[in-house]
This record gives sequence, structure tokens and C-alpha cells, in this order.
Amino acid sequence: MGNNWVLPATEIVEKCSAFIAGTVHAAGLKKVVIGLSGGIDSAVAAALAVDALGKENVLGVCMPYRLSNPSSLADGLAVAESLQIDVETRDISPMVDIFINDLPEGEAVRRGNVMARCRMIVLYDISARDSSLVLGTGNRTETLLGYATLHGDAAFALNPLEDLYKMEVAAVARHMGLPDEVINKAPSADLWEGQTDEGELGFSYDDADNLLHLIIDEGLGDRQIESLGFKKETIEAVRNKMVSQAFKWKSVPAAKFPGRPMPEL
Repeated sequence: MGNNWVLPATEIVEKCSAFIAGTVHAAGLKKVVIGLSGGIDSAVAAALAVDALGKENVLGVCMPYRLSNPSSLADGLAVAESLQIDVETRDISPMVDIFINDLPEGEAVRRGNVMARCRMIVLYDISARDSSLVLGTGNRTETLLGYATLHGDAAFALNPLEDLYKMEVAAVARHMGLPDEVINKAPSADLWEGQTDEGELGFSYDDADNLLHLIIDEGLGDRQIESLGFKKETIEAVRNKMVSQAFKWKSVPAAKFPGRPMPEL
């Protein structure tokens, strides 16, 4: 199928920049802090923040672990240089190793979750130090597939990418002139050696984007989608992943009592 449903990059930049500026200023603040992973999502979120707030109000933080791919740090620093923003590098190895010391070697997901949550501890501490907000980097595709760590990369004060599919993020990256090595690299959370997003998910982001759009935005059933040329097993894999991981993107369940609504500010 074609990608005529993808939003234009110019429209995305305009709307997301206005969102960032409005949200930060409504909080009575001027700055944001963002974790620079060396990947395309954090690069685009940082670029949008620069567009919205100015480079002097955006701080990038690179947080390598001792087993991280060196290219992740190099690419994160390249993004900061490209955007001309200040950057800090914090080695999270000591704090991570305290938590994972007793974990068996095969517990890669548990180890990765600890790393993601330690990184968010660092970002929130810096945000308190600098009176800034933590900027999120998760896109719509990752959110719907549950490809995020609760209280890790899924924690933030605001997120300009929340409603953007992965291919839209890539289009914005090209539009904003971000480094080619960041745009073209295989997406990876770099939580263990050789890990890639698509390898772990079992399908490509392009397929996920198109299928999620058809399932959710268009409301098509599996047979209708299959008639468009998609394999039945891929449709089922995407749908099953979305359903099984819904607890990550749905509102946290809470007991409610009559006459106690939350205020709409």
C-alpha cells in the first residue's frame, strides 16, 4: 500500500514545536533535558525542542553502560554537535551493576529494564537541578506495540513524538537535516549486544506502521487488510503484540469514587 496517509514533515515540525513551547512555558519553565541514545527518535525530539525553545534551552545527556555499543555514544554526541546543544555524558555502569549483580546472565530483558530506569533517574535528577522538563522520545509505533520500559524510556514530562509513526519520525529527521548515520542505522535500544528493535519484534517498522494505521486509524478487519497484500501471520503478530502490551499505554487503573473528578486545567 502507499504511504499517502503519512503527515507532511513541515506540518509535524510546526505542530510539535508549538506543543513543546506551549507546554514548557505553561509550566513556568524555559528548558528541557533529553537522553540522547544515538538513535533517530531522540535526535528528532531534540531537534524539535531546539526549534521550539532555542539551542541554549536544550540539554542532551548521553548515558552509556560499559557494554554499550561505542557507536551509540558517538552518534549521540554527533547529534548534540549537529544541533549545537550542550551535552553531558553520564556513565550508568556503577548504578546498573549494583542492581544486576545477582541476575543470571540470561536475563537480558531484566538487565535492559534496569538500564532504562537508571537512565531516567539520571534525567529526572538533572531536570530538578536545572529546573527543566524531561522530554520524551517514544513514537506512536513503539507505544502501541509496548516497545518501551515503564518508568524508563516511557517516563517523561512531555513527548512531541507520541502521535507520530516511525516512518514519520524518519521523514522529520531528513527534513531537519540530522546526521545520516543516525537516520540510516538499524533502530536499537542498545540494551544488549546485537539487539535490534525489528529483530526483537519479529517484523519491520514499515509493516508495523502500515498495519497499525489500518487496524486503528482506519478500523479495518484482518481479512480486509490481508486483501491489501499483507501476510496473515504478520497481521496477527502486530495485533497480538498491541493487545498483549496494552497495559503499557492504557491509563493506569485506579479506584474511582462518585463526585471526585480530576480537574481539567
